[in-house]
This record gives sequence, C-alpha cells and structure tokens, in this order.
Amino acid sequence: MLSKEHIIDVQNLTTRLGEHTIHEHLNLTVQRGEILGIVGGSGTGKSVLMKTIIGLIKPSSGHIRVFGQDISALSESKRQAIGKRWGVLFQDGALFSSLTVAQNVEAVLREAYALPRDLVSELASLKIKMVGLPTEAGDKFPSELSGGMRKRAGLARALVLDPEIVFLDEPTAGLDPIAAAALDELIQYLQKTLGLTVLIVTHDLDSLYAICDRIAVLAEKQVLVTAPLDELVKHPHPWIQAYFHGVRTREQEPLSMDIN
Repeated sequence: MLSKEHIIDVQNLTTRLGEHTIHEHLNLTVQRGEILGIVGGSGTGKSVLMKTIIGLIKPSSGHIRVFGQDISALSESKRQAIGKRWGVLFQDGALFSSLTVAQNVEAVLREAYALPRDLVSELASLKIKMVGLPTEAGDKFPSELSGGMRKRAGLARALVLDPEIVFLDEPTAGLDPIAAAALDELIQYLQKTLGLTVLIVTHDLDSLYAICDRIAVLAEKQVLVTAPLDELVKHPHPWIQAYFHGVRTREQEPLSMDIN
C-alpha cells in the first residue's frame, strides 16, 4: 500500500520557455514509494516538467516542494544538498563519452563527497553490478555499449548516492521489446528493494502497464488527471481515449529479478 506522504508537491506551476507557455497552473503530487508515470502528447512538456522539478529549469511562478522544502526558496548550497537525495537518468543515459562506465559513476561520488579512491571505486562497482551489468562493463566507454547497457550504466550513476527519488526520462526509448521489458523489470525490482520513489517520463504503453502505480496525463498545459491505469483508461478525455484505444488489457505477472 502506498504512503500518502507527498514526497513531491507541485502547486500552481507555470513554466515559460521564451514566449512559449509550456505549463500553466499545473498541479501534481507524487506519493512516497510509488512509481508514477508521466505521459502526454508531443510538446506537452513532459521532460520540461521533470527538469523543472529538479531545478534545471526555473519556473515562472508556482511552488515545487520536494521532501517538504520549496526548491525555489532554497539557497544554492541547500539545493545542492537536497539534490543528493535524488538521482536522474536522462535519455540514452547521458554519459560522458570520454569516460568509462566506472569513471562516469565515480564522477558523481567524487563531486558529492571527499572519499578515498579505493572506496569510490568499490562503490561504483557495486552500483554497476546492481543494475545487472557485468563487471567488465565498467572498463568500457559508452560507445562500446549497446543501448540497453548504456541505459543501465546511466541508472547506476543515478543510484550511486543512494537516492530516495529517481527521475527517469524515457528510459526504454530506442530499445527493442526484450531489452525494454528487462529494463522495466529492473526498475521495479530496484524500486521495491531500495524503497525508491520513481517518477518516469515515458510514452511506452508496456511500461505503463507493467510498472506504474499511477499515471499523470499532461494535456492543455496542465496535469489533466492522475490515476491508476485501470481508472485512467475509462476517462472520457479524447486524448486519453485515443492514446489507450485498442490496447489489449492483460494480467501482469508479478515481476521479479535476481541480479546476484
């Protein structure tokens, strides 16, 4: 059963990029311990919303509270401190191409804490193993990895500071169905094992069915509705009906994964 604690609370958010209004008076809450999917049509600002929540884009108005703190009201030092409590997986992993996988993961630790070199290396190796990558993947550069392995490497980097919240931007985009399903399974396994709260921006219907507790629909510059999938598909809004029309409902087997 999900906690009713709102670990993320977005109130009356308006976001403008230049002359374009992306969100207007948008409201969204994310409950601790849930996997919340965000969907919407092209240009509705799904990734913009994620980046606004984590502070990469400054809102025009409104309030964003994470862990009960108003992000926009924090000093830079306090914002950096709270930022250690979340991890982010950007599209295609967003790894530094000139660094190996291990170096990519280690870089986050080195920036956050002054730790001995051996400890940094050990912690990075643990996270790389945690996401199901072989040990030798740590010595490879992103260009030497498949798309699915790059996503997992990016996820290892997102998890290296043991965050409470993980933000995922189109994690299965560009993956074949088998790799996408395996990544969904990994995300759900890690969420349950580590007690994570996960906010996932996705257009992947299979991911929505497989792992999301609730889904928020972006339309008309707002969050139109937030609900479990079985309730959402009954919503009369034309975009929701068009998006989910014809999708075969199916019983989802409980997902499990042994990565040891």
